[in-house]
Amino acid sequence: MSFKKEKRDSIKKYMLEKIADNDPGMITKTVDAFGITPNTVYRYVRELISEGVIAKSGRQLTLNKKSAYYILSLADIAPDSEDKVFEKYLEPYIKNYPENILHIWYYCFTEMVNNVLDHSKADQLSIFISQDYMNTSVILNDDGVGIFYKIQSYYNYPSVDDAIIELFKGKLTTDKEHHSGEGIFFTSRIMDVFAAISSGKVFSHTEFHELLNDLSEYPGLKDSDKYKNGTTIMMKLSNHTQKTTREIMDKYANVEGGFIRTTIPIKNIYPTYPVSRSQAKRLAHRFEDFQEVELDFSGVSEIGQGFAHELFVVFKKQHPEVVLIPTNANSNIQRMIYHVSN
Repeated sequence: MSFKKEKRDSIKKYMLEKIADNDPGMITKTVDAFGITPNTVYRYVRELISEGVIAKSGRQLTLNKKSAYYILSLADIAPDSEDKVFEKYLEPYIKNYPENILHIWYYCFTEMVNNVLDHSKADQLSIFISQDYMNTSVILNDDGVGIFYKIQSYYNYPSVDDAIIELFKGKLTTDKEHHSGEGIFFTSRIMDVFAAISSGKVFSHTEFHELLNDLSEYPGLKDSDKYKNGTTIMMKLSNHTQKTTREIMDKYANVEGGFIRTTIPIKNIYPTYPVSRSQAKRLAHRFEDFQEVELDFSGVSEIGQGFAHELFVVFKKQHPEVVLIPTNANSNIQRMIYHVSN
């Protein structure tokens, strides 16, 4: 039986997702998912091998990857020329992709390179690009002062952890005259995977141990000591994504384009559940810069009474114009918020 191109593409994409996950049950799951015969799946495997999309070693199937590594001296890069860096190094890998993907990569890549040029005080920028049929990954590494330390020093925060908390909120920059402080905020939400690593710390919406597996491919970054100096930025995006920069930005902006909303992933900030009033005060710093603040409690088992009272009673009384929106809160957290609010 011959399927239409749309169904063939769907089957192959499903197979490639399973191969990317090293799923040993790829054949059986594909048969069950699409109601086809094993022989059909094996035929598609042979086609993907002949097309150079996958490789076979024994019984193991893997996605073919291509990669490149560049080392740039910042002395050779003119100010405000991040678009030229994009055109020379990244665009050749993605130029045949749909417009939405090109636009996402242009925005995110140029924002991150601009941060290196304007803020890092680095001498060198290295770029690592890795690509297979499913995803494109880019890792930028500079030898500058480090993003968290730079923010901590500029704002006199007690620790780099405080700087990381502020990055989750957005609207944070060490050069207000020339920057809005939106680049990292939006890039971290547009990309499928994003991480900024510096000073032995990580800012990310993804678990750090998962990131280390991807970072191990990067030349010169095979151990954690390499993350203590300068800044490493990791970005990963599906080559088949349908999302756009506009739809992501519209989640946090009003019709006039103002940056009025933010989302705080509580689990990514605290190693254990937050309990104290002082933790809440540090968390709520600059909440008044927004009209709505979503507090995402995914993966958080409970919160302390002092923490809850400071946010949902004290801050709310002091800033009634700011709406705090708890999401993904379990019954323990809901009860605590109700308790302190009443």
